[in-house]
Amino acid sequence: MPDILDTLTAQDAERLFDLPRPAADSTIVVAMSGGVDSSVVAALAVASGAKVIGITLQLYDYGAATGRKGACCAGDDIADARAVADRLGFAHYVFDHESAFREDVVEQFADDYLAGRTPVPCIRCNMGPKFTDLFAMARELGADCLATGHYVRRVMGPVGPELHRAHDPARDQSYFLYATTEDQLAYLRFPLGGLPKSQVRDLAGDAGLRNAAKPDSQDICFVPDGDYAKIVKSLRPEGGRAGRIVHAQTGEHLGDHRGVIHYTVGQRRGLEIGGQPEPLYVVELDATSAEVRVGPKAMLATRAARIVETNRIGPLPDAPLTAKVRSLAKPVPVVLDGPLGDNAAVTLRFEQPEYGVAPGQAAVIYAGERVLGGGWIDTTEPAA
Repeated sequence: MPDILDTLTAQDAERLFDLPRPAADSTIVVAMSGGVDSSVVAALAVASGAKVIGITLQLYDYGAATGRKGACCAGDDIADARAVADRLGFAHYVFDHESAFREDVVEQFADDYLAGRTPVPCIRCNMGPKFTDLFAMARELGADCLATGHYVRRVMGPVGPELHRAHDPARDQSYFLYATTEDQLAYLRFPLGGLPKSQVRDLAGDAGLRNAAKPDSQDICFVPDGDYAKIVKSLRPEGGRAGRIVHAQTGEHLGDHRGVIHYTVGQRRGLEIGGQPEPLYVVELDATSAEVRVGPKAMLATRAARIVETNRIGPLPDAPLTAKVRSLAKPVPVVLDGPLGDNAAVTLRFEQPEYGVAPGQAAVIYAGERVLGGGWIDTTEPAA
């Protein structure tokens, strides 16, 4: 086995997985995307002394259509995952989930854009194909846990495991995992949550992994060139219906557009309506009338948002709460009007007006470093 133990002892590796029994008697299933993060998780699992099985879900091979390598779980990435398994000496299986992924994630992505919403397909993927199906497979294989390369931490609390943000805020992926259930969290392991990315790459180099220097994925896996509208239009041609750009306050016709699928709430660039006395932003999308409504930044100020299909992880603490309404946003103070979880709807009220809160995005609730859950933003209330 490659000498990954130069930088991490077997005991250290075993502690990262918090196994319910000795590693020598345990089986770890690793979800492998072909990237460096999940590959290092596999190397750490091997270093722990446990039996390791790698699983890759082939979700969407967009490389054939673009001539470019996919970003996750497709094409050359599957070959990278298999090469890592061969290098480290454990079994690796690939399961074709393109049909389920297309129906649950890609089609929903297109429908959301067509309805003027701003989707987050990575959360849908974690809620569906990645976790639900991988859990079933891992349990069928008799695994003691399912490990992934996500940068979050699983911390034991007074009443069970809690989901916490990664130590490195620049790598934290907790926003995308708010829908994790308590049962799933009991079975999941996130060994990279306390490590900086630089150490992860060092571990990959120590293990002799061919993807040690592989760039991080920057795009949605099925949109590797960043052209969301092209994907939506190919699935929903009606999304390319032209319409008017109008001022949300005056109703003035300011220009024309090639389809609401090209716009998101909060967008400023690319409107092509120059000559205005002040900067204008997309404040509303009306897919039914094919109208893009724009206005000054003040119109983006939101005092509350209704979130639906909510999930809660563990009990709510008697402590101040914060929320993130975009993956790259900073958590801001909020209060909840109603119970969180059990798929209920709840109103999220911001202590200070929040800008660019877009229906279709997720609102994720925190208490300090702990992730309490969240839900999908359904509607918003303007601050003024």
